[in-house]
Amino acid sequence: MTIQRKDLHGSTEFGLWLRNQEQIDSNKGYICSNLDYCWHNNRNGHWLLIEEKRHNSSIKPWQKAMFEFIDKACKSDKNYRGFHTLVFENTSPDDGHVWLDGVLTTKVELIDFLKDV
Repeated sequence: MTIQRKDLHGSTEFGLWLRNQEQIDSNKGYICSNLDYCWHNNRNGHWLLIEEKRHNSSIKPWQKAMFEFIDKACKSDKNYRGFHTLVFENTSPDDGHVWLDGVLTTKVELIDFLKDV
């Protein structure tokens, strides 16, 4: 059965609707995950993808497989700068620790990373 969201405020009406359609249930092989950010520098064309996790949560195995598939497909673009994970101890850089791709990162380092795209 498709897992229901624990946080109904974190989804759209369409996202909630999708989870209630028996014909496309995950037990039939259908998997859906939203991707949090497509970060783009409009001046040089560089771009990257970011998955955000809050409260020290981690990417689930099925999400990891899907994101690896997307990352592999994007690598043919010379402007693509990779798929990155951003984990917050709480909800943002202002209320706890931040890990970028598994490395403890300061707010300044996070801003520098985003500016470097």
